[in-house]
Amino acid sequence: MLPQVPPSSILSTPQLTIVVPCYNEEEVLPETTRRLLALLDKLVSAQKVAAESHVLYVDDGSKDRTWELIRELHAQHPAIKGLKLSANRGHQIALISGLFSAQGDVVVSIDADLQDDVSAIESMIDAYAQGHEVVYGVRKLRNVDTFFKRFSAEGYYRLLNTLGVKVVFNHADYRLMSRRAVEAIKEYGEVNLFLRGIVPLIGFRSTSVYYDRSERFAGESKYPLRKMLRLALDGITSFTAFPLRMISVIGLLVSFTSLAMILWVLWVKFFSDNALPGWASSVIPIYFLGGLQLLSIGVLGEYVAKIYFETKRRPRYFIEEML
Repeated sequence: MLPQVPPSSILSTPQLTIVVPCYNEEEVLPETTRRLLALLDKLVSAQKVAAESHVLYVDDGSKDRTWELIRELHAQHPAIKGLKLSANRGHQIALISGLFSAQGDVVVSIDADLQDDVSAIESMIDAYAQGHEVVYGVRKLRNVDTFFKRFSAEGYYRLLNTLGVKVVFNHADYRLMSRRAVEAIKEYGEVNLFLRGIVPLIGFRSTSVYYDRSERFAGESKYPLRKMLRLALDGITSFTAFPLRMISVIGLLVSFTSLAMILWVLWVKFFSDNALPGWASSVIPIYFLGGLQLLSIGVLGEYVAKIYFETKRRPRYFIEEML
């Protein structure tokens, strides 16, 4: 049962928790900490957030000194908290563990690489004070991305919208959520959560804050093409059965095409002298239908795999240590 918190009860000075998933971020973590602490000091001084507001770093099984740095930062700054997962579980799971462990009245999620403008958090807090329980951070432009990244990302958002998946265009995982919104996310029992698609489903009052995205401050991207494709596939198969329906449509079209080819072959054989013996008329349809069948089996297999992982109901993560 979700807590019944009317919008009018939103705190004037809420406690803010900034959740930052980290995987091998030792190069950027000191600068990220400096900027986030400066932002917290500014917000506390302006009485926009409570003095107990803090940053929660989530170490997603890093192999470098990320957790050691978080320990040191926690010892130096009371506003720095830490959570260490027992193994690398991926960005979405690390983000979920941070959201579910956060104690703040308001939770902001942001990546550690400083590509997202941290100053936009103040605008998110202002929007929250106006009664919005979800505030999306949306990039204005993709001028720092390569042509391939920009073309594929924007095409993916359009594809999701075409398939009926409700997502915010050019929004990743930079967002503010109220405590009630976070509690609502806990009601979703999927093992593989695609937060960009689930958060819009909760239906609370929302708005967007626009910002300019920068290049990564240091280090290398932790989201190579393979992981991006996996996330994209999860987004499609978690929210729409359109690919399954397309198999039926394609099968119907191929059936009609095959029938038309049969009629054409019979017409050529019995009513013209243009029939030429050859392998093309038999080999091409075999390869075409074989490829189509393999593609269809692959799509079906993806959905069956999804069902397989969901029915096992394995825990999403284990927390090894908290600071």
